Amino acid sequence: MKAVVITQAGEPEVLKIEERNMPEIGQDEILIKVRAAGINRPDIAQRKGHYPAPEGAPKDIPGLEVSGWVAGFGENVKTWEIGDKVCALLAGGGYAEYVCAPQKQCLTIPEGLSIEEAASLPETFFTVWNNVFEIGKFKKNETVLVHGGSSGIGVAAIQMITAMNGEVITTAGSQEKCETCLELGASLAINYQQQDFEEEVKKALGEQRVDIILDMVGGDYTIKNLRLLNRKGRLIMINAMKNKIGEVDLLRIMTRELVLTGSTLRPQSRNFKGHIATQLMAKVWPLFPDKIKPVIHTAFPLSEAAEAHRLLESSKHIGKILLLV
Repeated sequence: MKAVVITQAGEPEVLKIEERNMPEIGQDEILIKVRAAGINRPDIAQRKGHYPAPEGAPKDIPGLEVSGWVAGFGENVKTWEIGDKVCALLAGGGYAEYVCAPQKQCLTIPEGLSIEEAASLPETFFTVWNNVFEIGKFKKNETVLVHGGSSGIGVAAIQMITAMNGEVITTAGSQEKCETCLELGASLAINYQQQDFEEEVKKALGEQRVDIILDMVGGDYTIKNLRLLNRKGRLIMINAMKNKIGEVDLLRIMTRELVLTGSTLRPQSRNFKGHIATQLMAKVWPLFPDKIKPVIHTAFPLSEAAEAHRLLESSKHIGKILLLV
């Protein structure tokens, strides 16, 4: 089979198409004939040598989410048939013609979506559900500040939270991106290139603050985030794109009973991810396509994975970028 391989740590041009053996199917796994794979920030970190694949995942083939058709399955798989449409969360290996996925991490295609669109869902929707709804314990009518609202994570978070009767304030890096966030349901979108998000949130909310902040930026955002939280508010870190070091006000955390936490998804167990998959299928998948829709910027053929990475790193996109197989 053909696969996109990281030939060495480096810039996008280190991604090359190579022939690889078909993956061996585990007894609890599904073999997927891949139609599309989503591009995500961890793929870039892996390509640069900063985020090695966990044990059991292909070491040099990136890709954390795919959609396609069931092409085979292990002896313990009873609920899937050859030819079924499927999308799946992976620990790696998605940039290929075939990949194996644990059956617990495989989901049906939501109603009204194409098989290609479904590839944009697993990594971002698993991440948002785990952080906002499980760790953050989101409740109806709460206000959530989502940084990076036009990213793959951001467009998923805006729609999921608003569909669950929450209010979303978000930040984005251009007027076009802010307009997209508003169209997706955000009540306020702040252009962080031109405005101070802390001041804008305070202006909008008056004496009130936000209940949850989903942050992928880190650095000097951290102290500002803490000042924007209501009592018992939750600041949840899912990346630190600006800086892994941030200032915190410990006294504020104590007196306002704030929670500062974070998570990574990739190294979690199959059972952990399977629990999230079950929740998504029950509570989020039925919201497609009326209340939630995929937001896809563009798609590249598998042979142009390097160009797809360059686009993601440029941050000129809105929503997800796909590879088509």
